[in-house]
Amino acid sequence: MWAIRVTARLWRSNGGVHPRGDERLQWVKGEERTALLVLISGCFRVELPGRNVLLDQQGDYVGWGRGVDHSWFAEEESVVLTVRWPSVPGYAVAG
Repeated sequence: MWAIRVTARLWRSNGGVHPRGDERLQWVKGEERTALLVLISGCFRVELPGRNVLLDQQGDYVGWGRGVDHSWFAEEESVVLTVRWPSVPGYAVAG
């Protein structure tokens, strides 16, 4: 059975919208969840160990498993949807 959980903290303050040049300042290390990132619009680069994935067509996607370090960079203004599982109680990204 699938369920969708919606909370007020679902989106960061800017949602899944990233202005051109927006980047993750530090790599995520030791992530406990599996993730799927889908490009809605724009051009977005996901950096994984030993590989960069450029998403430049609407619907392009990349997934990675738990424990995979990663970072990202918005090549153009971009809108992305990221789904992570399982949910981690109390999880929040600072700043």
